[in-house]
Amino acid sequence: MRCLDATFVIDHLAGETAAVERMAAWTAAGERLAVPSPVVAEVLLGSYYKGGAALREALGFLDTLDVLPVDGATAAEAGRMGAEQRRRGVASSLADLLIAATSKLNQGILVTRDQGFGQVPGLSVETY
Repeated sequence: MRCLDATFVIDHLAGETAAVERMAAWTAAGERLAVPSPVVAEVLLGSYYKGGAALREALGFLDTLDVLPVDGATAAEAGRMGAEQRRRGVASSLADLLIAATSKLNQGILVTRDQGFGQVPGLSVETY
């Protein structure tokens, strides 16, 4: 399963070639595609701000993906990951920790442009 980060979703919506091509290949291959629920919030924040066609396009695209919820186990894993990062002198936003924990606990591969996710031990990351 591919877990799509906000960077990927935003790039796809903007028509960025690498994102569009990857999405087409995964769809053709029948790959399960999902987004952690914090990604939905990140994407829709900008889309609601822009409104109009941008909002309709974002809502339509997100509707084609499975949304992975944040539950108690996910929140606990995000807290553990954040504490581990702090011990190493690395800081991540709470949203990024929740995204990483959601992807990890669902055995997903997080697809992102954000190099910071590569600092999370045990997280499978695919950059583009």
